[in-house]
Amino acid sequence: MMNSASAPPPTLPSGGASFFRGYTKLCKGLAVILFLVHLLVQLFPSALDYLALIPARTIPFAWNLITAGYVEQTIPGVIISIIGLLLFGKLLEPLWGTKELSKFVFIVNFSTSMCVFVTAIALYYVTQQETYLYTPLSGFYGVLSGLLVGIKQLMPDQELNLFVLKIKGKWIPSLIALISVVVSFFVNELVSSLPVILFGIYMSWIYLRYFQKRLETGLKGDPSDEFSFSSFFPGFLRPVLDPIASIFHRLLCGRSDRADSRGQTLETSPLTDSTEANRRRERGQRALEQRLAEKLAAVRSTESTSSDASDKV
Repeated sequence: MMNSASAPPPTLPSGGASFFRGYTKLCKGLAVILFLVHLLVQLFPSALDYLALIPARTIPFAWNLITAGYVEQTIPGVIISIIGLLLFGKLLEPLWGTKELSKFVFIVNFSTSMCVFVTAIALYYVTQQETYLYTPLSGFYGVLSGLLVGIKQLMPDQELNLFVLKIKGKWIPSLIALISVVVSFFVNELVSSLPVILFGIYMSWIYLRYFQKRLETGLKGDPSDEFSFSSFFPGFLRPVLDPIASIFHRLLCGRSDRADSRGQTLETSPLTDSTEANRRRERGQRALEQRLAEKLAAVRSTESTSSDASDKV
């Protein structure tokens, strides 16, 4: 196995032939769906009324809570969604498995749409502006943000070369959220996508923190301090956020905490928490090292082929 001390910083796949290899059938299938739905909406604009989330019509068209996440209305949007899905899915599916990743995508997509729907209805009642009821809301950004939370959980201390930025995995969701909020003040088109991104981050954290079943232990959730709600924020804010987060923790899993003696709860001993966190990091490290080794082998194979060709010439 490659020595992690001497290995280059782990990177998201970029450039070269390796960019087009290693994607799973699930991610490629979802990418095809995103492309075909975008094409359908471009060819038949009226289809947007039946596929996107329009809060005033969601009650009869309840399927919009599922289909809206797969509708990208712009060309840049569908390109970003497809590339992000392929790259992030390539990192997570080997660790989670196809079944868990598909379950994660469905839950995050549906719960994000529900939150956006409730928020739009609430804003309408507060402001009485009908734009909140009839603006088509859609996009895969909620799931993409959720996949970044998965990277934060599994690879928190790994430095990833995310295009032009080199950043630890644990800070990527927070950085995306911050950039989205700031840019939304200057780009009106991003305002409708902002709730999708923020709710995608939050609902994916809720699922991974409290409900995802860990195959190693049979328990649910990830109670480690490294994955707490306050871990998304700078350290100086955590003393303020931790008491607030504890209230929601008691609401979400108070009964589970009282049933701790049966060993089926979210909360485990500090030793178990530390062991699980270390195991998660090791799994992420092994997956990244394997991917680096495959990329290095592909580069060497290309160089060997080029050398043989030049020798023949």
